[in-house]
Amino acid sequence: MQRQALLWKRAGRKIGFVPTMGALHEGHLSLVRQARRRADVVVMSIYVNPVQFGPGEDFRRYPRPFARDRRLAEQAGVDCVFAPLNLYGPGESTRVTEAFCSRGRCGDFRPGHFEGVATVVAKLFNIVQPDVAVFGQKDAQQCDVLERMVRDLNFPVRMVRAPILRDARGLALSSRNAYLKPAEYETALHLPRLLQQAAREGNADRACTRARTLLGKVPGLKVQYVEAAGNRLCAAVQVGSTRLIDNVPLG
Repeated sequence: MQRQALLWKRAGRKIGFVPTMGALHEGHLSLVRQARRRADVVVMSIYVNPVQFGPGEDFRRYPRPFARDRRLAEQAGVDCVFAPLNLYGPGESTRVTEAFCSRGRCGDFRPGHFEGVATVVAKLFNIVQPDVAVFGQKDAQQCDVLERMVRDLNFPVRMVRAPILRDARGLALSSRNAYLKPAEYETALHLPRLLQQAAREGNADRACTRARTLLGKVPGLKVQYVEAAGNRLCAAVQVGSTRLIDNVPLG
């Protein structure tokens, strides 16, 4: 992959990159369209990164429909799918740690998660050699961490945040939505609706308080956190065995 990327760059071709863990949905494909507008060649990685999953999380059951993913990627205009079996060699001991943006929000509930994310994305950037990399706004804290990593470590990569895509009823698209049973899906719909309602408060503290109150009243929905960051109201909830995150603009 690295050799091919360097050949493209020597030929003056700009590389756009969309890192994913597979189980593709329309949200992922919208990232491809963003990359296509900014680059000559689009590479998508598909790799379920073990280092970003904590004990008891869903690494083993995370969906891996590779044949379907490859077909969708090709239809969306991806030029190259990079799907390594393993990115970590024997005795590998180097990790990338970001110490500011990874605090709070998901960082408090998933220790080590953002270290795993930063490490694998740094590896992927070195392998794929992208000029442009596209990430989804739904994972807002991940975007914050990776943008800081790119700035601090001087990666020659332009970072692009793509808007959140939602289904017809407003739930942010996520590979983990496939875990939701029909009744759980109905419960999950309260997350975007109540976040948007609370965000109209404008003031961050009042919006957080109102969102916690509203979400806390929904049967079958357990609030992990509600926090304001980057002028957005962010939340994570548990519905059944499924953890969902979302964020909306304040005001």
